[in-house]
Amino acid sequence: MKKWVIGNPDPAVVSAMQSRSDLSKLCCSVLAAQGCETISDAAALIGCSELSDPFLLCDMQEAADRINRALDEGERICIFGDYDCDGVMATAILYSFLSEIGADVTWRIPERSEGYGLSEKAVREMHEDGVQLIVTVDNGISAIGEAKLIAELGMELVITDHHQPGRELPQACAVVDAHREDNYSPFRLYCGAGIALLLVAALNEGDTEMALEQFGDLAAIATIADVVSLTGENRYLVQMGLQYLENTERVGLRALREVSGIAERELSATNVAFSLSPRINAAGRMQSPTLAMELLLEDAHRARELAEQLNSINSSRKECEAQIIEAVLQSIAEDPRMLYERVLVFCGRQWHTGVMGIVASRLVERFGKPCIVISIDEGIAHGSARSFGSFSIFDCLTACDDLLVKYGGHPAAGGLTVKEENIPALKERIAQYAAQQHPVMPTLELQAACALQPEMLTISEVQSLSQLEPFGAGNPEPVFFVENARITEIRPLSGGLHTKLIVQLYGQSFEALLFRTSPEATGLSVGMVCHMMVKLGVNTYNGMSTVRMTVQDYRISGLKQLKILSAMQTYDQYKRGESLSSAVCRAICPTREECIAVYKEVTAKGTPIEQLMLQMYRQEINYCKMRICLDIFCELGLVRMDYRENKAVRCPTTKKADLQASVILRELQQKTEEEMESCPKKW
Repeated sequence: MKKWVIGNPDPAVVSAMQSRSDLSKLCCSVLAAQGCETISDAAALIGCSELSDPFLLCDMQEAADRINRALDEGERICIFGDYDCDGVMATAILYSFLSEIGADVTWRIPERSEGYGLSEKAVREMHEDGVQLIVTVDNGISAIGEAKLIAELGMELVITDHHQPGRELPQACAVVDAHREDNYSPFRLYCGAGIALLLVAALNEGDTEMALEQFGDLAAIATIADVVSLTGENRYLVQMGLQYLENTERVGLRALREVSGIAERELSATNVAFSLSPRINAAGRMQSPTLAMELLLEDAHRARELAEQLNSINSSRKECEAQIIEAVLQSIAEDPRMLYERVLVFCGRQWHTGVMGIVASRLVERFGKPCIVISIDEGIAHGSARSFGSFSIFDCLTACDDLLVKYGGHPAAGGLTVKEENIPALKERIAQYAAQQHPVMPTLELQAACALQPEMLTISEVQSLSQLEPFGAGNPEPVFFVENARITEIRPLSGGLHTKLIVQLYGQSFEALLFRTSPEATGLSVGMVCHMMVKLGVNTYNGMSTVRMTVQDYRISGLKQLKILSAMQTYDQYKRGESLSSAVCRAICPTREECIAVYKEVTAKGTPIEQLMLQMYRQEINYCKMRICLDIFCELGLVRMDYRENKAVRCPTTKKADLQASVILRELQQKTEEEMESCPKKW
């Protein structure tokens, strides 16, 4: 269960912004929820109309001068990139520009198996190839040793990167990184391809319009894919880049758009993020980034072939993710106790390391806890970790550094390498760190900009949200809180795969779509009143337009989220075997009647836990007590847990079971009795 956080923008701020602009009330409410207090703040967030002078970036002039000297003197240049979408796009931008103006230029992107960034092997091979100048894109800021080797071999180095620099900068002719402490350019949040595009502008006397016209399509895809903040100059870059992408002359991108199924759809940051970027990323994750580069550089006769190959690789990537998640679910079925740890650590043999970060993110979303996914191969294990809120994965790994071969990352994500023999100790250390630093772990949140008011639910208001696009990191597509929607109809969609709700709200009927949830799994029925977190859109059918809601989460009216979240945390404590007070034991010990009430709701087809929680809540049986009832039934063979579907399934039985045969129930009852005996008697 996610914690709902509902924004409450100041009506005076919303009104002031609305009176000083042509923005709608809905747009102004979203902007105010994002921290904008004036129309100037809003303009800074969404009103950028140009890229700043590239020479304002620290060392950009030096980088342009050194590359221009290489052009004048006919030196051999190598563009050294990275295997992800950003790195591929950045490499294509700079390589294409230099080759078009007659440079002796080549490119190199390491395979994922070679590791990220420059390596001694790569440096020596470039030297043997006659390279005199290496220009990095989307990497290089941490290549201290490799930079020294480049100098020793008589080559020179220009670094362009967007990652955080360390205390020491590499030895180079120029180090272009907007995150340098001595950089004072007006915008710092570019991705690697954004920096490469500005370098192209610098090589052409600072002409950013030319750079955007030639390479805005590539830079926009990279900016979206790398999940950098879509505010300020990045917002403008993506807006312009999407326009150029609509009419791109790159046959590879046109072919990729066709095989992705979005050739006939208007391009947006969202469909680029879900259709184009994953296919380009899949090349480096699953096979070779060379395939993605060739797609961008090849002529028409191979474009379709390469696009279909990337599409196939992306399908394989999805299958690989599904296989790992299935293996994780199988391990949970074999040992459900692991689900109740503060940090979930899953291990497997020879899992594909190219998708473990994605899998970790999926598991965080599924289980609402920080997750680490580890693949073991020949005694060495590589892992990816994802987190959220106040739990820093980087700090957690730092606390385990003596057990790790290497590690890195930031609060929300990290990577690690560990010897197989140290994995049990690592799991124990992670659990200790989490217990000491976070006795109460953060809860995954779902944030709404504001509660919807009747005047916001018009076609014009909802359509006005397009003024806030492109949506992405730093400027997410807004979610809104809907209070007390009465369900008047429940319809299955796509054979029951999805659900359409018809709800009554403020005297009007609206469609509310629930994707990947069947009507039976919703736990809802006609007449119920519920709260929802929704995204808004406009649906046009037979010439008629209506406001449509896409449900992100829902709850029955009257549900107290803090009570439920507390009960969920208590259940985790109970399952971890942590000490609970007698009072808590008394509160969570079910009566016979409560056990029967839970059992009646469990069906032979299976009842989703979320649905069961809602049903029990209405009977004043809290989450922890409900789960303990299920544990009792599992112990007695009356119920089994399906961890793949997260549901309880009634087992066939021909005889009555004695609840008092349950060890779980007897232990809780004993603690409850001890508490009662220890209480002073009142006379």
